[in-house]
Amino acid sequence: MGTSVKQPKRAALASFVGTTIEWYDFYSYATAAAIVFGPLFFPGENRFISLLASFGSFAVGFFARPLGGVMFGYLGDRFGRKRSLLATLMLMAVSTVAIGLLPTHAQAGVIAPILLVLMRVLQGIAVGGEWGGAVLLAGEHAPEGKRTFFASFAQLGSASGLILSMLAFGAISTLSKEDMMSWGWRVPFLASSVLLIVGFVIRASVSESPEFEEVKKSGNIAQKPLREALKYWPLLLLAIGANVYGIAGVYFSNIFMISYATQFLSLDRSMVLHCMTIVAVLQFVVQLAAAFLAQRFGTTRVLLITGAWAAIVPFVMLPLVHMGTPLSITVGVGLATLAESGYYSVVAGFVSGIFVARIRYTAISIAYQVCGALAGGLTPLVATIIAQNTAPQWWPLALQYTSAAIVSSLCVWLISRRVSIDDAGAPRKTADTLPRAARTA
Repeated sequence: MGTSVKQPKRAALASFVGTTIEWYDFYSYATAAAIVFGPLFFPGENRFISLLASFGSFAVGFFARPLGGVMFGYLGDRFGRKRSLLATLMLMAVSTVAIGLLPTHAQAGVIAPILLVLMRVLQGIAVGGEWGGAVLLAGEHAPEGKRTFFASFAQLGSASGLILSMLAFGAISTLSKEDMMSWGWRVPFLASSVLLIVGFVIRASVSESPEFEEVKKSGNIAQKPLREALKYWPLLLLAIGANVYGIAGVYFSNIFMISYATQFLSLDRSMVLHCMTIVAVLQFVVQLAAAFLAQRFGTTRVLLITGAWAAIVPFVMLPLVHMGTPLSITVGVGLATLAESGYYSVVAGFVSGIFVARIRYTAISIAYQVCGALAGGLTPLVATIIAQNTAPQWWPLALQYTSAAIVSSLCVWLISRRVSIDDAGAPRKTADTLPRAARTA
């Protein structure tokens, strides 16, 4: 009995630590893409083209994520969540450490950016399989009525991974430009090897998901989970839309704003990174608070409230960032973080509640990773193009941000009208098919 009581907390911790490592690796690449990868791997006389190529390599990883979702979703639905998650962790760590060992364009010529993009693809495949499994490992171990709260621990990995990445790049930002460009940028990637050991040990200690074990014992394992999931394409499309703001908003603020502030507003790089580190801590706190609020007041309600705030906040955030002071940047991005982190924390439990256990890993992975490829991969690219053509005007960027919030809020509302999900993010109806359409009580 003691072990069974400990397993939900252990599963939440394993999901949190694992996704922290995965997102640390992912954010490290994103930050390097915004700061150093342009001149190191995509050198050119035109700064904009170099930066665009750097963000293009970042986007490639997003387009690999649906493949990872399908691959590891199949493994997770057929053979178990735990086995799939150990594989994603290893793949992410190996590809990230390899990035830290790559030669630059000056050292190896065109082979350098090719290898960088290849490692980025492997990163994308790993993250593609990680998210769905981590959400399910925590959520399916959760006590009754606490699915969204426990699933939020997988989401917390994004915030803590960002904090660690910002701390790492904040530390090396004190180096001279020569040291930063020659060896300093490698340190955050090589440090991933240390984090891997911790994450692997913790994740290996967790038992398999109880819900998957029930499906396995009943002989109801999906033979072709992808084919089954695609039969419910209307719900998959709505789930993709529900994830848009959670992904696009976070990458707009956490990734694009770094390059926007340093490249387009010519603000000090070290100062901007320190501001973003403070915001990352706020992001962690807000995600925890949102999970508690969702458990108390309902998942759908929290999503719609944060979505409404998200539609307004860029018209406050961007003018504050343009002021260029540490306080104005921190407050501006921090206000957006209230919406982004609150929404992102809760949406995982909400989306996982749409689908039944036999195809859940595949279904939520497809929804999240297709959205990640479109919203996450393209957000920094589109924002960079908008900024290049409209700066110093900020309102076109605000419209881009607001549109993502509107799309997601609409999809959440439509899902709540079609599928019966309780306030904790768990499906009220469990069957061998997806829950039938029903209005949320």
